[in-house]
Amino acid sequence: MTELNAERARRAIVEHTRRLAESAAAAGPDAAVPTTPKWTITELVEHVGRTQHWVAEIVERRITDPAQLPTQLAVMPADPREWQAWLSESARRVTSACSDDALDAPVFNPAADGRSGTRFWLSSMLNEAVVHGFDAADAAHRPADIDPDIAAALISNHFAMLTAPTWEMQRPESANAIRGTGQRLRWTATDIADEAAAWNVERRPDGARWQPGTRPADVTVSGPARSLLLTLTRRLPLTDRAATGIGVDGDIDLAQHWLDNTAHVAG
Repeated sequence: MTELNAERARRAIVEHTRRLAESAAAAGPDAAVPTTPKWTITELVEHVGRTQHWVAEIVERRITDPAQLPTQLAVMPADPREWQAWLSESARRVTSACSDDALDAPVFNPAADGRSGTRFWLSSMLNEAVVHGFDAADAAHRPADIDPDIAAALISNHFAMLTAPTWEMQRPESANAIRGTGQRLRWTATDIADEAAAWNVERRPDGARWQPGTRPADVTVSGPARSLLLTLTRRLPLTDRAATGIGVDGDIDLAQHWLDNTAHVAG
C-alpha cells in the first residue's frame, strides 16, 4: 500500500485534531468515552495534546537516544473553553516539526522498522488524531468521516507496528499470541480501486509478517477502509455488518483471535 504524501498527512493531522476538539466541546469535559472506557473527554484531550507536544520536541531536538526523550509534559489549560486553541497549537507544532526537511533526519524510531524516526512519528500522530477523533465524535454522538486513503495508510501503519522488530519487547503477550503455524489472514478495502488495497498477514512460528496484495487466505475480512481501520483498532465490532459494511469469508474465529490479541490501539 502506498504511503500518504507527507503534506497530506500533515494536513490530515491538523484537520482531524480540529474535528476532535469540536467533538470534545460538544461532548463536554466529563463525558465518558465509550471506545476508551477508562477515559473521560478531559483525559482524551489531555492525552492527544500532550502527545503532540511531546513528539514535536523529539523531532525538533532530533533526539536519537531514547534515554534523552522528554520527561516534561505540556500542561493542558484548566478551562475547557481554551482546549480548542491548545489542540490547534499542538497539532500545528507537531506538523511543523515534521517538515520535509526533517523527514529523513536522524530521529529515534521506537519501532526500529526501517522508517526514519520522523516518518514513524508522522504516521503515529496521524493515527492518534484520526482514531481518537473517532473516539471523541462517538462520545459526542457525532459522525466521524475518515477518507479511504487516510484509513488505508493507517492500516498499513497498524500492521507495520504489529510486525516491527521491537513489538515483542513492547508487547510480549501480543507478539506471542499472534505467532502461528502458517495461518493466513487478508484484510481488503472495498472502496479503494487498487489491487494493492489489501493487507495479508501470515502467522509464523517466529512471529507475524504482513505484505500488501491479494493472496490466498484462511479468512478474508472485507469492507470500507474506514471500517477496517476502526475494527482493527477495536473501535467497531467485527460482526456487525449492517453498521460497518464488513464481511467475513472463512475462519471468523481466526480473525477474531487476531483482533483480541493485537494490542496496538490508540490509547
